[in-house]
Amino acid sequence: MDSLNFQPIGIIHTQMKVKFDTPHQPENDISEQNVIELYPDNDYELALRDLIGFERIWIIWWFHKNTNWRPLVTPPRGPEKRRGVFATRSPHRPCPIGITSVPLISIDGRKITVGNTDLLDQTPILDIKPYISKIDSFPDQRQGWLVDVEKELLEPSKFTVSLSPVAELQASWLKENWQIDFLTKSIKILERAPKKSRTNRISNYHDNSFRLSTGGWRVFFSVEGLQVRINRLAPGYPPTLLITPGYEVIPDWEAQIEFNKTWPPIDFL
Repeated sequence: MDSLNFQPIGIIHTQMKVKFDTPHQPENDISEQNVIELYPDNDYELALRDLIGFERIWIIWWFHKNTNWRPLVTPPRGPEKRRGVFATRSPHRPCPIGITSVPLISIDGRKITVGNTDLLDQTPILDIKPYISKIDSFPDQRQGWLVDVEKELLEPSKFTVSLSPVAELQASWLKENWQIDFLTKSIKILERAPKKSRTNRISNYHDNSFRLSTGGWRVFFSVEGLQVRINRLAPGYPPTLLITPGYEVIPDWEAQIEFNKTWPPIDFL
């Protein structure tokens, strides 16, 4: 069998527009609502009958932003070690299919409201199945290499993060005017490992100055001992590209243009 053809049954609408927004796994301590919209003219309303009696469901979906796969990957957590892709949840898979268990909140026709998830907005949905706790849950089974990773995550963060007055002002402006907040997750990353990352998310900028890429934005910071100082924020796209016709699909496109008017670009790297 050389290939299989899949036909998505719908898409999911979430607030996560870029990969940086998504958690490694759904964060169950955060309350959110997302909507799965199934396609019309397929009797999916009938297919959803009796699902509302379940508290959780499985979503089977497609990593639509990935175009290649790797037999060995370096997970973002734990020691910098390459592992077989089938021993990870990496999106770089030969068949880029994802599975996520989410709380089921309500069903209205072809629209299914669910809770916390790790899916990007517009992710294609391939299938939906009920979560059955007696069958799907094995909490006492061995977790392989993740055991050491979980122990490490339980340890207190080593670094303290502070913001310069400019960074505080920029962060407040983005949150109040555009409801954009990439700083909360950025601080969590910098508290644990403010160093060049295996995913190239953190890179050198100048002497003792670094840049954290968050998808549509950049965080510039410096490190002194165990103190991390966020110096400024900046758009992740060149100013000339932002004003080029056809690039309006860039994440936070309008906000980035207005940001540059308020804080003219120092440079772009």
